[in-house]
Amino acid sequence: MQLKWLEDFVALAQERSFTRAAELRHVTHPAFGRRIRALESWAGTPLIEREAGPVKLTAAGQAFLDTALQMTRHLAQSHDELMAIAGRQGSTVTLCTGRTLARTIVADWLVRLRPYLADGELRISTRSLADAVHDLQHGLADFSILYHHPSLVVPLDGRQFEHVALATDRLLPVSRTDASGAPMYFLEAGCAPVPYIAYDRTLALGRLVEDLLAHHPLAAHLKRLVECDSPDANCEYVRKGLGVSWLPWSVVHADVKSGLLAPAGAKGLEVKFDVRMFRPKRRLSALAESLWSTIARRQ
Repeated sequence: MQLKWLEDFVALAQERSFTRAAELRHVTHPAFGRRIRALESWAGTPLIEREAGPVKLTAAGQAFLDTALQMTRHLAQSHDELMAIAGRQGSTVTLCTGRTLARTIVADWLVRLRPYLADGELRISTRSLADAVHDLQHGLADFSILYHHPSLVVPLDGRQFEHVALATDRLLPVSRTDASGAPMYFLEAGCAPVPYIAYDRTLALGRLVEDLLAHHPLAAHLKRLVECDSPDANCEYVRKGLGVSWLPWSVVHADVKSGLLAPAGAKGLEVKFDVRMFRPKRRLSALAESLWSTIARRQ
């Protein structure tokens, strides 16, 4: 038995759709289906009626749903209790965020908040979007700082969670410059195939770029060269002149201003997005509440 199987089952019971539930859990449809079948194998009986139309639970599945909900809730509560016993809850604030956000937006934010951490510690955990959401939902983090865009699914119920906007940013196609200062590669109508340094689609930034390209005619001029799950690595590949990649302005602005890199396409190829900080509406530790109040006042 794995906790994620229970969480998958709860999502499926709520959404009544394998496709929507898999999207909320940030896994592929086939992988999601395998995890549900693994849970049924553990249970020893079908939990889902596999017929056309909306998903229905079997009688066993309906009975097991209450157990799954109680188990996930109790595990989150147990974690809070263990943290309190260890004496860390009051003096430690836990933040989950992505690797790129941790070294850009979060780093800038920390400089301003450092005076408020004199009596405590901030523990930062870099996670995928799905994992950061999971940790917040299950009480494993006080805050999560996440990308926000209509094409990204962030399944945080507004009745249980709230947020403040920290910043806006944009993804833009970027290329190394040549000796004259012009981009080595530039996307425009009629251009030759351009080597493309892509993100793994499990990354939130990857999903933003793929959503843009799915509806853009210049996508046909991209020749996929590299796919990587590290925005920092993709940036380094661009610096070495290997091709074009969509990178956050917060990451590349210094290189663009210095002339090492340059935009590799028109404004219509940019993707604007927000950065939001989420928290549960329940009462947090005094230190966490103080940090939240400070941040909210500054926005």
